[in-house]
Amino acid sequence: MKKKRWAIIKLIICFILFSFACYKVYFWYTTTKETNKIIEEINNSIEINETKKEKKYNIDFNSLKEQNPDTVAYLRVNNTKIDYAVVQSNDNKYYLTHNFNKKGSASGWVFMDYHNKLDGSDKNIVIYGHSMLNKTMFGSLHNVVKSNWYTNTDNHNVVFVTEDNEYTAQVFSVYDIKVEDYYINTEFKNDEEFNKFINTLKKRSKYNFNVDVNTDDTILTLSTCGNGGKSRTVLHAKLVKEG
Repeated sequence: MKKKRWAIIKLIICFILFSFACYKVYFWYTTTKETNKIIEEINNSIEINETKKEKKYNIDFNSLKEQNPDTVAYLRVNNTKIDYAVVQSNDNKYYLTHNFNKKGSASGWVFMDYHNKLDGSDKNIVIYGHSMLNKTMFGSLHNVVKSNWYTNTDNHNVVFVTEDNEYTAQVFSVYDIKVEDYYINTEFKNDEEFNKFINTLKKRSKYNFNVDVNTDDTILTLSTCGNGGKSRTVLHAKLVKEG
């Protein structure tokens, strides 16, 4: 009798686990499908002309803001899947659980730190994204700490476009690190503190990009989770205004 009861319990447990697995697969499928649809809609507002020397990226911010008024920038990283409109909320939590259309989503969206301003006063512009297994959001940011990525000079410039400016961001540091707040600092007391910050980021890098960064520069920082949330994969680049 006990064996029969135990067999039934095991069968029920197996059924629950199977049902949960099916739900996760379905949830992943629907989330991925919705994300791809949003990306396709966004791409209709982005025109890229690599042959132009100036204004290569014609971003229709008016159209993007009609879809989501929180839109602040466009970001592209070579040899990754990072090619997104960037949003910003009044905290760093909302877009962890909401997509570009402001619908609940485990994928979230790529977003700028709520402390940041794009008026030229901030020294470190920080952008976050979930590390999704299907490589959406910042799931492919992990590419940057692999030698075949950082030794390829085609990858050393990141595209960052705001409503007012188009930037080429020159990569100067890539690394993995345990969870901390130091590298996402957005405020510095003086040039000495900022210079120390720059030197620390450079020393952490897995590769020497030979990019000169000083206290007159503004840094673009990209960050995502790794190792089950126990670490962070980080890219730092110096913003250089085009045109």
